[in-house]
Amino acid sequence: MVVQYFIVFKDYLIEILPYLVIGFFLSGLIHEFAPSQWVERYLGSRGIKPLFYATLVGMVLPICCFGALPVAVSLRQKGARLGPVLAFLVATPATSVSALLVTYGLLGLKFTIFIFFAVIIMGLVTGLVGDKFEGKARAPSPPTQQAIDPVCGMSVEVGKVAKAEYGGQTYYFCCPHCQQAFEDRPEAYMGGYSRNIIHRIKHVLRYAFVDMVKEIGPELLLALALASLVAAIAPVGRFIGAYFAGGLGYLYSLGFGLVMYICSTASVPLAHAFVSQGMNTGAGMVLLLVGPITSWGTILVLRKEFGGRILTIYLVVVSGMSLILSYCFSLI
Repeated sequence: MVVQYFIVFKDYLIEILPYLVIGFFLSGLIHEFAPSQWVERYLGSRGIKPLFYATLVGMVLPICCFGALPVAVSLRQKGARLGPVLAFLVATPATSVSALLVTYGLLGLKFTIFIFFAVIIMGLVTGLVGDKFEGKARAPSPPTQQAIDPVCGMSVEVGKVAKAEYGGQTYYFCCPHCQQAFEDRPEAYMGGYSRNIIHRIKHVLRYAFVDMVKEIGPELLLALALASLVAAIAPVGRFIGAYFAGGLGYLYSLGFGLVMYICSTASVPLAHAFVSQGMNTGAGMVLLLVGPITSWGTILVLRKEFGGRILTIYLVVVSGMSLILSYCFSLI
């Protein structure tokens, strides 16, 4: 049993690692290059439009729920409202180009079309509910006074970074390297910062693979450990046809999807196997929707970043919408 556990853990880690690296790197790019004003303009307002933007962007990005988490945290820190962040967390892992192609190949056109529009609906509804609770969520840190590093052009927080006086004016720097460069040749930076791209990429990598790993890395590792434990001790195969052909299959798929990590592409052959063994198609759709969206990683990070109330709302909305949409699918 112990050997099987570590084998499952290793398989999970190998499966998500590429997507997690992409997610961390995107979070670094957002932190370094995305202007807060742009995020506030497109994702910081109420209404359907920012939710629709977040949902469509999430469906296009080739990352799983684990990779989506650091991106969502970065968007929130940049000023995005709770609604678009939750819509992004629903849409990003729920489907992808590869998942849609695999769905078409294994389950047919009806499954493929339905899940595409179902994900959009779930993202919008979850985002709308999130906007209703914006004031009750754990808000991002209040705005702080910002300054521009004259050497590299990075936006830095006044009072928490290195600084130097020159010509009766105070200049702030992202790191001692920039401070030293300025002090050596201050006149060289009076006409504007140099936008040293190599220097800024270093900041992207540091934020992505140091700061963000410290922020949510422990929760993600714990999530993988829990999912591996469930996978190693919970046999599922031969009981499907006997016990989950009817309405009970919906509850099974919901519970299975909530406690397991299943990426959108990997969930398709699993749902196909369940349906082939006798599970009804509606319950199979529940697994396709819930499995990729919810995971121990999502649960733990949402709890840490937004609080237990928002986590509960998120899980209730996702679970309820998946059951309703999947039942509608079974009637088609």
